[in-house]
Amino acid sequence: MGRPTMNDVARSAGVSLKTVSRVVNGEGTVNPALAARVRAAVALLGYRPNLGATMLRRNDRRTRTIGLLLDDVSEPFSAAVHRAVEDEARTRGVHVLTGSLDDDPGRERDLAGAFARRHADGLIITPTAPDQAYLARELPPDVPVVFVDRPAAGHRGDTVLATNRDGAAEAVRHLIAHGHRRIAFLAGAPRIATARSRRLGYRDAMREAGLPVCEAVEPGPGAEATAPALLRLPYPPTALFTGQHLITVRAVRALRRLGLHRRIALLGFDDFPLADLLDPAVTVVSRDPAAMGRAAARALFARIDGDTKQPREISIPTMLIPRGSGELRPTGS
Repeated sequence: MGRPTMNDVARSAGVSLKTVSRVVNGEGTVNPALAARVRAAVALLGYRPNLGATMLRRNDRRTRTIGLLLDDVSEPFSAAVHRAVEDEARTRGVHVLTGSLDDDPGRERDLAGAFARRHADGLIITPTAPDQAYLARELPPDVPVVFVDRPAAGHRGDTVLATNRDGAAEAVRHLIAHGHRRIAFLAGAPRIATARSRRLGYRDAMREAGLPVCEAVEPGPGAEATAPALLRLPYPPTALFTGQHLITVRAVRALRRLGLHRRIALLGFDDFPLADLLDPAVTVVSRDPAAMGRAAARALFARIDGDTKQPREISIPTMLIPRGSGELRPTGS
């Protein structure tokens, strides 16, 4: 038996071919009872529409798909962004094509091009490449792009960002308020815009308090963590502020290994699983990935629907969550 066609669906449901077409294309003008019969016939026969033909038949030439390019969909933050985007898309009958970039600029370009060739109606991207000028070559001019979590370079589009700089400054002020004057910052890779913003927030708060900065770029996985070297200084920090959740986890391990987890305060940027179950539980500055995903999806659908206003930056506030590790007070000079 060959692949089922629209005609097969129409015969099975006892409706016209035009009615099947309207239901398959997501048009809301079909009587609900008829639409239910068509959907039942589609499920029974295992009918799958031809995407290219469907797009040609639709007056708006949309495919009802969007592309979502995130750093790593297995990570909790990206997974929460993905779910929020998917929930927004589902209410509109839109499917989400998703890919992980793995911090690889070449993969970003490849996936953006692949989704463009599949006629995605728009893209949401967490930028990894140094610039996104390639999008002008890969995408038709009427395909909108929204950037989430990191700003883009070389391509204009709405951008959804957490308040990274303000959140970092709030974290450092929190440590200062608990008596700390030697606060070290373990930073992420400086080529990443969010890491640079968090470093600026750290410096803002230290400068306004008249305190000297102490910064180190944390090496990648597999390398020796930076925290032990800092804690062996003649005048070691009494508090650590970590710029990313993986760095926070490494700092937790280092402090516990050295027996200092109850003496050195720790405050991390970004929450992570089980942070509240450690002893002491880890104080964090938390982003709201669900709010960021919703904002990105809504901005993209507004553009798809014809919004032509100037691109804007949408800020999603961070929140400081005190749990214990960031409230430890210095134990000596």
